[in-house]
This record gives sequence, C-alpha cells and structure tokens, in this order.
Amino acid sequence: MARPVLKTPLCELLGIEYPILLAGMGGGDGFARAELAAAVSEAGGLGIIGAAGWTAEQIHDECEKVRSLTKKPFGIDILLPASAENPPANVADIDPAYNAWAEGAIERLGLQAPPPSPAPAPDGLTPRQRQDRQVEAIISEKPKLMAAGLGSPEPYVKSLHAADIVVLGLVGNVKTARRVKDGGADIVVAQGHEAGGHTGRVGSFALTPQVVDAIAPTPVVVAGGVGDGRGLAAALALGAQGVWVGTAFLATNEAHVLPVHKQRFVEMGEEDTRISRLFSGKTLRHPYTELTDDWERSGLKALPMGVQGTVSNKVQAAARHSGRDDLLYQPAGQIVGLVKQIRPAAEVLDEMVRGAIEVIESLQRQKVTIAVST
Repeated sequence: MARPVLKTPLCELLGIEYPILLAGMGGGDGFARAELAAAVSEAGGLGIIGAAGWTAEQIHDECEKVRSLTKKPFGIDILLPASAENPPANVADIDPAYNAWAEGAIERLGLQAPPPSPAPAPDGLTPRQRQDRQVEAIISEKPKLMAAGLGSPEPYVKSLHAADIVVLGLVGNVKTARRVKDGGADIVVAQGHEAGGHTGRVGSFALTPQVVDAIAPTPVVVAGGVGDGRGLAAALALGAQGVWVGTAFLATNEAHVLPVHKQRFVEMGEEDTRISRLFSGKTLRHPYTELTDDWERSGLKALPMGVQGTVSNKVQAAARHSGRDDLLYQPAGQIVGLVKQIRPAAEVLDEMVRGAIEVIESLQRQKVTIAVST
C-alpha cells in the first residue's frame, strides 16, 4: 500500500513526514521514553522524549537509546516552572496537616508504607541550576526540537537556536501564547482543557483559533481532544499546522506505561478523568482513583509545585509497595474514550493520517450550497 501524503509547513520546519508530534509525557521516569519516541519518528511523526525531572546523565542515556532505534528526527520535553524556590526537603517540613492526610490515606486505602530507606544525598543545586543542566545536556545532544511542557523557554532560546534546535512552548491561553512567541519560541502548542497532564481552563476548539490569530505567522499545534484522524483534520481546519498527541499513544506496545493502566485506558470512557492538584500542585488531568477522591475530601489546599509532590509521593510509595499500581500517577485526557485496544504506535499514527485524509477528501466531495442575500 502506498504511503499517504499529508504535509503542512510544520513538516518542513521539523523535517518530518506527517504533522503529528508525540506529546512529551514525563513524570516519574517518563511515559514517553526512547521506544515510543523512536516508533513515532519511524512512522513519520516527531517522537518526543518526556524528560521532566531527569538529570543530565539520564537525558544523555535516553538520547543514545533513541538514536540506536531510529535515524529520524526526535525531540525532548522538559518542564520550566517559573518558581525557582527550593522546596522543603520532605513532608515533615510542611504543615503537619498534610503529613496527617498522607498517613491517613495510607491507612484508609489499606496500604502498607515501605520500610524507611536512606534519603538520597542532596545534589546542592537549586531548581534553576537543575534546569540549566538539563538544557545544557539537550544542547549537547542536538535533537531536532526542545519542548517546554510548562513555563517559558525564553531564557534558553538563544543558546538552543545557536545549536539549530527548534523551540516549542505549550500554553493554555492567548496571553501566554503571546508571551511564549515573543520570547522566541518557533512553535506554540495550544493545549485545551481536554488534555491529559497539566492543562488549563479553555477548551481546544475555542482556544486554537484565538491563538492562531494572536501569534500568526508562528505555527500553532493543537493538544487536547485529538485521538484520531478526525481530530487532526479539525485541528487543520482551525488554522493549526499539526497536533500534539499523548493519550492516543499511551495504550501502545511501546509506551512506558504500566499494564494495569494500559488496560484501564481501553476500558475508560470520556468522563473517567478528573482535574486535580494532588500530584504536582498544578491543575492536572488524570484517571480518577480512590486516592483522588480521598485527597478531594481532605479539603486541603494544594501546595506549590515542587512541594506538593512531597505529600503525594509518600502515598504513591505506599501504593507501589502494596502492589496497588492502579493508584499510581498516570495522566490521560478526555479523548481516552476513543482508545479501544493496545497496539503498535505506528498503527495509531498511520490510522490518524489516513483518517484525516479521508475526512478532508470527504468534505471536498460534499456539495455545499451557498446562498447570498441581496
């Protein structure tokens, strides 16, 4: 079967065949790792490694692995939160009410806390210094693209461009889109409320055309609510040049996702995700669990990013130790209801491309009558 053709100017900018970018899904040790990124790139899109929170050494190692699997372009996604404050060392340094909730949740959920283990030696770096080291590692690896999944990449744009690295920023509103564009980003992802992971308050269908108008001619990519060819075609109709897809690739053979979560994605419907600040302190969409409900009932206000994790991680460690993988952190968007099976990433991408072409050709064949009143 001949390969379909679907190109936008974004494809030329990134040196890819199709305007489909794998969302750089990080968190923990990453959901979008080398295997998934390479599979998406090999299939004609742009695979992106989710490297949030990784050390420079981890970034180097994963880039080496990607290059052993594909010779095609790929990208790296990190988080650049605005706050540079050092978080407390552990949950005991926070208001006792948060520690009490964590311990109570472990008991209420029937979990067993893991035995105490020595705390890792502090690296002596501030959050900003860790970010600097991540970017330095990315510059030395020279991927095709660096994505800032959170925050502005502006402080690093000049150095990234000097290394011929395309810079992308994710935004949830028009104001931030203008700021990221003015800061030098080459591509802006308009991420709607439907999206998994950190997300904003405006839906994709409303947000995208407003961002397109606000920052033209900078290329805009749609995130949130895209899980098949219809979503890709809709994104193009809204003026975007491509899509940023995460949830549709989570239930693939190559995704670095626990089997229990992949199976749950197949079974979930469109209403089975929730927005919560439980895991990071920022609004984040993920499948709801008993743990989510327990946190919401506590009435506690989420702590700032970098601090809230010290609360949720204590319960996460107990869940992992108790074999309750179903309670572990795993982002997903509302489009998860379209996920019907676990399959290869290349199949997901190919079906998305062919589906978009089918929609576009179908619209071209339709007879539309336009009446002009006089």
